[in-house]
Amino acid sequence: MSSLVREPAVAGYFYPGKAAPLLRDIHSYVPATGEKVRALGCVAPHAGYVYSGHVAGAVYARLELPRQFVILCPNHTGMGEPLAIMSHGSWATPLGEAPINHDLAAKLKEACPLLSEDAEAHRTEHALEVHLPFLQALVPDFSFVPIAVGVGSFPPLATLGEALAALVKAWPEPVLLVSSSDMNHYESDAVTRVKDGKAIERMLALDARGLYETVRQEDISMCGISPTVVMMTAVKRLGASSAELVKYATSGDVSGDRDRVVGYAGILVR
Repeated sequence: MSSLVREPAVAGYFYPGKAAPLLRDIHSYVPATGEKVRALGCVAPHAGYVYSGHVAGAVYARLELPRQFVILCPNHTGMGEPLAIMSHGSWATPLGEAPINHDLAAKLKEACPLLSEDAEAHRTEHALEVHLPFLQALVPDFSFVPIAVGVGSFPPLATLGEALAALVKAWPEPVLLVSSSDMNHYESDAVTRVKDGKAIERMLALDARGLYETVRQEDISMCGISPTVVMMTAVKRLGASSAELVKYATSGDVSGDRDRVVGYAGILVR
């Protein structure tokens, strides 16, 4: 089972398909910063790098990155199990193979029986894959656990978040929880910024339930609401006391089209 390799689904589409231009792009998106901070979790976008790479890069530039990650993403395809984890093998990108942390994944499955071993949910899902080249470029030797979250109701999300918190607290090495999410989709720039502001306010308040309810009440099409609720539930239980909006943008900042945009927020929690 350890030889399983999840091949890239969006290389050459969401990001460059060759190593040299991919590294050039990543380093152009990761600004030189002074103080780096140790965080418990973060939110970063997953659109094509030309649109959101600068927001994701700003987040990763601010972080003192550990060697172990749990990356939570939405399930855009609808394929596979509603809470899908992969425990074996590696994920390939043009920069090589990123290994799955088998031990961490196995312990998490024990802690949260709602998780199902399922590679199919991940096979063509882009929202997790696009983060791996950033980590490969910035962390020489890392491992991760991939989880695709296709659940919409709050209780199982909270259950997974609680299990993550308990596991990370007991784990001998630091683990960063990454939520992959874009913000509001396909409304005007002005409307999107107002809607996203309401969701960001709840994230900065470390209010997972409030975020969940605000997104639904305000009709905010934040695709990664479920993984973000999981992450925020976990970090709050781990003692998080503050959150920071590192960068916000919309696709209109790049395309010039302000009539139909997607929002991107980069947030870290410590």
